[in-house]
Amino acid sequence: MSHLDHGPSGAGTVRALYCLPLMNAPELRLARVKEGLPYPRGATWDGKGVNFALFSAHATKIEVCLFDREGKETERIELPEYRDETFHCYVPDIGPGTFYGYRVHGPYAPDEGHRFNPNKLVLDPYARAHIGELRGSPNWDPAVFAYKLETGDDTTFDERDSAPFMPKCVVVDPDFNWKRERIWRPVPWENTIVYETHVRGYTKLHPKVPEHQRGTYAGLAVKEVIDYIKSLGVTSVELLPVHTFINDEFLLKRNLTNHWGYNSIGFFAPDPRYAADPSKSLQEFKEMVARFHDAGLEVIIDVVYNHTAEGNELGPTLSFKGIDNASYYRLMPDKKRYYINDTGTGNTLNLSHPLVIQMVCDSLRYWTEEMHVDGFRFDLGTILAREPGGFDTHNGFMKAVMQDPVLHRVKLIAEPWDCGPGGYQVGGFPPGWSEWNDKFRDTVRDYWRLEATPAELAPRLCGSPDVFMRRGRQPWASVNFITAHDGFTLNDLVSYNEKHNEANGEDNKDGHSHNRSWNHGAEGPTDDEAIRGLRKRQMKNLLATLLLSQGTPMLLAGDEFAHTQNGNNNAYCQDNEISWLRWDHDDRAQRLIRFVQKLTGLRSRYPILRRTRFLSGQFDEDLGVKDVTWINTTGEEMREENWKDPNARVFGMLLDGRAQTTGIRKRGEEATLLIIFNPWQDVVRFKLPPSNGGGDWTLLADTNFPDSKDEPRFPIGHEYEVTARSLLLFGLNHNK
Repeated sequence: MSHLDHGPSGAGTVRALYCLPLMNAPELRLARVKEGLPYPRGATWDGKGVNFALFSAHATKIEVCLFDREGKETERIELPEYRDETFHCYVPDIGPGTFYGYRVHGPYAPDEGHRFNPNKLVLDPYARAHIGELRGSPNWDPAVFAYKLETGDDTTFDERDSAPFMPKCVVVDPDFNWKRERIWRPVPWENTIVYETHVRGYTKLHPKVPEHQRGTYAGLAVKEVIDYIKSLGVTSVELLPVHTFINDEFLLKRNLTNHWGYNSIGFFAPDPRYAADPSKSLQEFKEMVARFHDAGLEVIIDVVYNHTAEGNELGPTLSFKGIDNASYYRLMPDKKRYYINDTGTGNTLNLSHPLVIQMVCDSLRYWTEEMHVDGFRFDLGTILAREPGGFDTHNGFMKAVMQDPVLHRVKLIAEPWDCGPGGYQVGGFPPGWSEWNDKFRDTVRDYWRLEATPAELAPRLCGSPDVFMRRGRQPWASVNFITAHDGFTLNDLVSYNEKHNEANGEDNKDGHSHNRSWNHGAEGPTDDEAIRGLRKRQMKNLLATLLLSQGTPMLLAGDEFAHTQNGNNNAYCQDNEISWLRWDHDDRAQRLIRFVQKLTGLRSRYPILRRTRFLSGQFDEDLGVKDVTWINTTGEEMREENWKDPNARVFGMLLDGRAQTTGIRKRGEEATLLIIFNPWQDVVRFKLPPSNGGGDWTLLADTNFPDSKDEPRFPIGHEYEVTARSLLLFGLNHNK
């Protein structure tokens, strides 16, 4: 059933408007419906009924559909009011637990950027909870596409009802007793150590978690799990995406799944698959956050506001595409049928549109205020500041966030790149933001395999001032990491020269091929004790470099006990034992855990390792102090010829505790430390340097003797034999 709309002038493009056959529609009950309000958006329960409000600048009519527990549509209600580009109504006598979705009427004119099709049930962008999954096995049902999938032509129009195959939105009761949460104070940036992990993968095999709670929010909240995380000395747990997401069809065909979750379809709802009881996903997530806060741990979530699961013009219609495609997505200016693809996923959210900016900011505020989340890591963060003319940190979204009284005080972490033009923007974000620093990752990896020089490593140890020291930013703006979810684990970084992604079903063509890794003489597992020992020491070298450098360290969960993914550096689709952490730790794993605990303890014990001022290496004549001095093996300050020597690899970093620590011009009163780096294959004799007021040096850590509890003392001038491929930390003892 259709009719023609000839546009305002009665001429030009003919647009077809389709509606469901009347025989398929449940009875329309309008008598009890009230006008409601255009705000807040979404479905809001007030104790007596629910207000529904949905933005669409181009729709002609919107209906809210209600469903029973079996997924049968029981009622369809037109939203009668339209104000400020928002359709809205109030339905009395319904409440929490109500399943719903929308049908949105309007032009199906792909060449003009419009893809309305009321045969397709679409999810509320502001839904606080979802139930069910996108059905169809192994393929998505053709009904979830707005066009006739069999033709491959997205300009055709499909009249099949998608509701039986769609997940549903759920009206929620937001009430939660946060009073059980102890008084909570966020962790200062300079004290932060991030621990990146995955809700499902972290506890799926955990023996201390009840079986029905493994791989869930409730599983992460188990006391033994939180106690272990706390014992590591980390401060902030960063979770891979928890927003509701969709499993990609091409993965389902391979009997795989989207394990990482970077395929969002709802920005306000925790994914119900991570709940022990999916009907209580909201409460379960809040309970998890409260228990982390009780332990003094922050919760940061990875968010994907750069694209959605709807793909390109050939993708399904699940939400935004069917609500207002031309507003929500960036379309090609001269060919609006097609999407700008700066994300590599098929579409890009239009963060130039004020209502899209509002949606993202509303989402961030909701997770901050209602869910008590402490910060956000923004996937492909460059997208957030991308305008049609390119990257612009003065764009609408950035301005909205930085002036927001709620958002400006939470942790904001950018992944500062995307695949669009000018997408690499490390160091380009404004004050108040921190950024993943891949320069640190790449240089540290290269240094410990003799592919980078001391001159290249030095600025990375100092918080990368060459990248971040501007506009009052501090060293914590650099989020330093060696490994992350995307790439090799630490164990695999020292065990494989090549990626081994065959399990992904893409003929090992996916994932990055230049990993800056080194297998130390054998590819993968080996019984050679010399190789195994060297790998363990190299892991300790990498961990020590990470945790003793200026900036914000990020540790990948599992690296502390040498978790392996068997060489898979792109395990995005491996919701199985490739990705799941194993908890049957042998003695070697336990020793590595203890070494990580030792490093985090040292970082906490010595504030000079987490300064709020960048190290300059310049002599302060007023205070008579140089904050950092670079030392060669003779115990003297490195000269220009040392820096330029292509064969020089061993050097020391002397941090003077008397250096100015704040903007107030006075000497500091912190410990003086010396870090010695030796990536070379032989023992090197290193003369311990003098330092003003110092008597001798105490050895605090040595990656060649990681289990040593002794802290032996050595006089100034002592020639210490630094083991091949090792790192040492000394503390200066002052003369009494």
